[in-house]
Amino acid sequence: MGDDQRNLGKRLKHRPSYLWLTLIITVCFFQASPAHAEPEVQAQNAILMDVDSKRVLYQKRAEEERPIASITKIMTAILAIEYGKLDDQVVVSPNACRMEGSSIYLRPGEKVRLETLLYGLILRSGNDAAVAIAEHLAGSEEAFTDLMNAKAWELGMNHTHFANSHGLDQDGHYSSARDMAILAAYALKNPVFQEIVKTEKKRVSWLGEEWQRSWRNKNKMLHLYEGADGVKTGFTRKAGRTLVSSATRNGQQLVVVTLNDPDDWRDHASLLDYGFAHYPQRVLLEEGQEVPAPPQWRQLNRRLEVGKTFKYPLAEDEIQDIQVRVILTDLSANRLQEAPKGTQVGKVIVTFQGKQLAALPIQISGR
Repeated sequence: MGDDQRNLGKRLKHRPSYLWLTLIITVCFFQASPAHAEPEVQAQNAILMDVDSKRVLYQKRAEEERPIASITKIMTAILAIEYGKLDDQVVVSPNACRMEGSSIYLRPGEKVRLETLLYGLILRSGNDAAVAIAEHLAGSEEAFTDLMNAKAWELGMNHTHFANSHGLDQDGHYSSARDMAILAAYALKNPVFQEIVKTEKKRVSWLGEEWQRSWRNKNKMLHLYEGADGVKTGFTRKAGRTLVSSATRNGQQLVVVTLNDPDDWRDHASLLDYGFAHYPQRVLLEEGQEVPAPPQWRQLNRRLEVGKTFKYPLAEDEIQDIQVRVILTDLSANRLQEAPKGTQVGKVIVTFQGKQLAALPIQISGR
């Protein structure tokens, strides 16, 4: 158990009520530190988000709607993974082969595994791969954009509308830095997606060909930044340089989105450094951590524990704003005596600056 949890446990105090017991904890692990300076970035729009908690650690005009170029393909990829099968044989249409811009040089009529198209989509940003995937899954690219917009609505991407599967400039095709961070955080929880976007180089076999193709990922962050593990680059004249990147250190994954950024590699490194340095993921409550029981429970020799670990990214000067409220059910003596280990008897409510972050179970741990 870390110092954070030990200090939390020491601060538990009891305050009984009629139907339940409420314990109030005010947590202050460290003396408050001066506020830290935010990094300066060249991007027109930017955001830094913790993937697990979805907490925004930095933002700059993050809700402004803009063209997003090929980071669009994050949505195309996650839908392909969720709706398709990796070993699907995709028949490439002439329409897909006519796509302009980045390409993996598909040919009309050839059959390509969906997994291969996904690597071509992400590593080489193939516009032809995007259309081939869309047509395979939905019958047409137009129908596929309906799926894209439905998913955006489901995720709460309120400043987004997709008009195509690839990201080339088109009226009615836009998103925001915040929305793309929401999408990336969602997609990164999918192990297939995570494996593809962290791949620096991929050799793929081509159906009917004896030779293999070798693709190198255009995302330079994968070799420029320690711990980088995704996700997608983009560029059009209208959108400028767009980039979504992610990195994991000490079990904490952060995602950065920049739109129209002439110095995106440097900006992403600066923002990731800022996040890891100033907002580490702190263990506030740990599974199995003892919760002091009220006197009537202790007389029955029943011990209580937190049923789930809770982590949250916090700066040092914010920890004083964490409060934990423990609510225990008012069980009768007979029921307490008979309740088996693991029985849930309450919950821990964690709040930060007045906002609820979590409600964790409290359970009987033994005698």
